[in-house]
Amino acid sequence: MNPVARSFGLFGPMVEYCVDAAQRNILYWDIMRQRGNQYLAHLAESGPHMLHYAVEPVMNGQQLDRPVNYDLVQIIAPQGIKFDPTRRPFVFIDPRAGHGPGIGGFKPESEIGVALKAGYPCYFIDFLPEPMPGQTIEDIARAEAIFLEQVIARHPQAEGKPCVVGNCQAGWAVMMLAAIRPELCGPIILAGSPLSYWAGVRGQNPMRYAGGLVGGSWITALLGDLGRGKFDGAWLVQNFEKLNPSNTLWSKQYDVYANIDTEAARYLDFERWWGAHINLNAEEIQFIVDELFIGNNLAAGKIQSSDGVAIDLRNIRSPILVFCSDGDNITPPQQALGWILDLYEDVDDIKSYGQAIFYAIHASVGHLGIFVSSAVAGKEHDKFSGNIEQIDLMMPGLYEVTFEAKTEKMVNPDRVSGTADWVMRFEERTLDDIRALVGNDAEDDRRFATAAHVSQVNLALYRTFAQPVVRALINAPLAEWMRRLHPLRLQYELLSDANPLLAPLGALAQQIREHRSPAAADNPLIALQDRASAQIVAALDTWRDLRDGCYEAAFLSLYGSPMLQAAVGIDPAAVGPMRKAGKTPLHVELVAARMAELKSHIATGGLRECLLRALFYVFMADRIADERLVEAGSRLLVKQEGMEDLTLAALRTLAHQQYSMLQIDTEATLAAIPALLPADREVRRKGFAIVREVVSAAGVISGEREDRMRRMAQLFGIDDLLPLK
Repeated sequence: MNPVARSFGLFGPMVEYCVDAAQRNILYWDIMRQRGNQYLAHLAESGPHMLHYAVEPVMNGQQLDRPVNYDLVQIIAPQGIKFDPTRRPFVFIDPRAGHGPGIGGFKPESEIGVALKAGYPCYFIDFLPEPMPGQTIEDIARAEAIFLEQVIARHPQAEGKPCVVGNCQAGWAVMMLAAIRPELCGPIILAGSPLSYWAGVRGQNPMRYAGGLVGGSWITALLGDLGRGKFDGAWLVQNFEKLNPSNTLWSKQYDVYANIDTEAARYLDFERWWGAHINLNAEEIQFIVDELFIGNNLAAGKIQSSDGVAIDLRNIRSPILVFCSDGDNITPPQQALGWILDLYEDVDDIKSYGQAIFYAIHASVGHLGIFVSSAVAGKEHDKFSGNIEQIDLMMPGLYEVTFEAKTEKMVNPDRVSGTADWVMRFEERTLDDIRALVGNDAEDDRRFATAAHVSQVNLALYRTFAQPVVRALINAPLAEWMRRLHPLRLQYELLSDANPLLAPLGALAQQIREHRSPAAADNPLIALQDRASAQIVAALDTWRDLRDGCYEAAFLSLYGSPMLQAAVGIDPAAVGPMRKAGKTPLHVELVAARMAELKSHIATGGLRECLLRALFYVFMADRIADERLVEAGSRLLVKQEGMEDLTLAALRTLAHQQYSMLQIDTEATLAAIPALLPADREVRRKGFAIVREVVSAAGVISGEREDRMRRMAQLFGIDDLLPLK
């Protein structure tokens, strides 16, 4: 307690708290004033972004044949970091979902930060606050393809195609691009990206009901018309804020008020991005809402390009890594992973397309934490970027990515990548594991399909009867004023130096900072204040849960009506999947031809082919690998005495071939090993030593792996190398 407050005796704590609270009130509103000022300054910038790093412009999307408001920039290496010219570049794309770009790299501990530290050249696809007239989602995809072509041309020595990182809604855009131009992409990382918009768990994911509860996408068309052809991204941000009213209306502000001396910089830094609202063309947002949010057509292959070609995500040939979180109420794991069930029948179907899909589920981090959390950057993103080559070398299939803490007793800790104290593991999964996560059943799918049909009807009615009137009434000045008067925008402008009533606030706050008198941490009124705050949060959370429960009940009741379902053409008795992507006879023929070709090559090859067969056979014992095993395998097989050096891309192709042979006919593939091995016994011994070193890279060889290693030793004709322990 300060001396002045102590002089009041028994009332000292109250006096101390009152002085502190009064000062904090002034300082709080001054922070709100600073927030408003930085909002206005951000709007005045020609190309505002949140990147922590300096950039070098590479390409301007406004100069393309089909101009878009996107640019390609290269991140300039910070002092002390040098790029390896042989390493594949990383290309980061942030969501254009109401906010400006840069959240993936707005501080050193970020997605971009860990990739830079690992020595990868990094690029960022930027966008401006205002769209180009007439630009469409397809125009943006084609522009991004041109950007990737430019990145590839700038790195001729790189051993792989660019790793493309799509954050949130940029994820589905990346997937569409990779399906149209699969030759441009290396590994794809989807962070908090929704691809299955109907999926979710009852009682947990209310946002998926929003479109149906307002009658569909007619409201999107109305807002686009009120903006005279532009859709204000502040509406999207408002939807996010409604999900968690206790944070929006209280916690976020209270945390600043309660920690006024330490939280200002962090709060203002985040608000600079959160308040950077951007605009979309009405046609862009209408496509997103109709085809994705409500229609859920992407995974089902029902979206077509302007030239009539269906966008089939099974065309993607790059490894796909999905990072999501159980704590994400915007893109829960169900929406991040449900598309796998729409596209594939089983894991063998995934393998038939040569596809490798990985997923990692965080236990608790929220949606924004996936991109901005320092802890997530230092663990998950550090491991993803540090192991991107290992991910690219993994065989087709479905894998869950897990993390094991490093310990002093761990085998080969020097082979663990990055700076994080974790080892990355790959555990093969089946589609039953995904089904256990995805909450929807056939009845749920019928409800969402009904909502999609109702949306189409309501949109047609709006366009026929109301849209001509609305467009006739809205002129450019009125549309601009309506944007400025949006509640989210207005709160920034009113609490800024643009408001003359706040003119004395800055000087007064400065005086208080010079004579700050905070209350002691043990002041009982501070504890009472925190307790009152907790009660407010609990009340708002209770109201949120009640509201969300009502939303869900209303949606399920309305769109579960057999009469409504029948009226819009949905069979109320349908039990099969409603969004399954269609099968292509050509793929079946190609798979059959590929299998015949692989069988014809089982009896061909040499030492390297035999080593791969042996390694895959041992791996198939439990179908679990970690980064140490993959690193050792790639290092020893790319360069080995007596064998021609391979690039990582060539090794990946060869490994896929040998793995596929084992999948088709395990016994015949193994039986061919003795005849393919060199006759020189010493060469065979060295070859088996490689297999042994790789398999033991992650620990002691035991169990079925040991049994399989003994069989390999017999095939290599070197029983004298046993025992293995």
